[in-house]
Amino acid sequence: MSSTIASRPRAGQTFSWFIFGLMSSVTFVGILSELVPSGILPQMAADLGIDEGDVGFLVGVYALASAVFAIPLVSATLSVNRKLMLQLLLAGFAVSNLVVAFASSYTLIVACRILGGICAGVMWPMIAAYGTRLVPENLHGRAITVIMAGNTLGISIGLPLMTTIGVTFGWRSAFAVLGLVVVVIGVLVQVFLPSVEGQRMSKANSPLAIVRMPTILIVLLLTFLSVIAHYGVYTYITLLVARLNLPGGIGLALLIFGIGSVISVILSARYIDAYLRPLIVTALVAGGAAMALFLAFPASTIMSIAGFFLWGLAFGPLVTMYQTAVSRQIDEAKDVATSVQSSVFNLSIMVGTWIGGLLLDGFLGSSNVSGVVWLSLGCFALATIVAFLSRTTLRPA
Repeated sequence: MSSTIASRPRAGQTFSWFIFGLMSSVTFVGILSELVPSGILPQMAADLGIDEGDVGFLVGVYALASAVFAIPLVSATLSVNRKLMLQLLLAGFAVSNLVVAFASSYTLIVACRILGGICAGVMWPMIAAYGTRLVPENLHGRAITVIMAGNTLGISIGLPLMTTIGVTFGWRSAFAVLGLVVVVIGVLVQVFLPSVEGQRMSKANSPLAIVRMPTILIVLLLTFLSVIAHYGVYTYITLLVARLNLPGGIGLALLIFGIGSVISVILSARYIDAYLRPLIVTALVAGGAAMALFLAFPASTIMSIAGFFLWGLAFGPLVTMYQTAVSRQIDEAKDVATSVQSSVFNLSIMVGTWIGGLLLDGFLGSSNVSGVVWLSLGCFALATIVAFLSRTTLRPA
């Protein structure tokens, strides 16, 4: 496709599963670029001569870079053609992963992680807004769901695969393969994605105006609590699996988690536009129930499997739910609004991994992953209450 799209889509415009599937592949490699260290944490720590907390920092610093640079860079590049911008971001992802694959310096690896985080900070809000400009408003939720399904598939399928590659052939091979996959996706994007002109920013849709909106603030609070609840534990999932002594180890845990995630994404694509608030409340309850099972039945294989399944159900639509919610609060330059939400999302990952690390180091008397699980349970409970009471903000389309 080479045509340029600059106007609103017509109400009868068809939904192209191929186009949105290709966009989904971008978020697929985006989430893998962020989380690959989590699956090969022991291998990286041993080879680089650092402790596991330092490897966890590689996830956290990626998220911090995303949070810090998302709003200013999305705002500064709002007028750039969306297809061109996406190509530049994919180039950054490729360089970040390929350099890490061959680097021996921890400092250089951190620098590349920061580069990847910067690209992710722009990509997440940009690609969601890009997709909504290709379909009518009543399909925005579906568009975002399919695009962000790459996030779920990356965690449920991509991360176990990358973990297997990293464990079997060395952790560097996982980054090398990921970098090459990004290059292939970049070629496909160039050939098939439609060109969409950028937009101008106004006082009404500036970041400052957006954060003053009460409905936006509610979505940001829900994002903050939900992300800490999920990622605080997910960053140290290998330690959780070890504590539960789950037969099959991290592979089985990620498989069950992934099955739950895929199921919830499928349901989300079908119902999110009409039932956003019930979907969010249900996902939060499922996440809280999962953490409760991990705490109450740490020696039960059946309960552990049920916990990972429920956690997957809760995690699957995480990105979709809140990007859809924030997108409904503004009509123009949705990239800016979603960049604010994305910044909070990534900052929350950093906060979650940081607090998780403190708890693992004995903060507040905890010296194992159970303290992180308790933190997650508390955040899920608070977020459930907020979501249940937010009838106006989380309205249907």
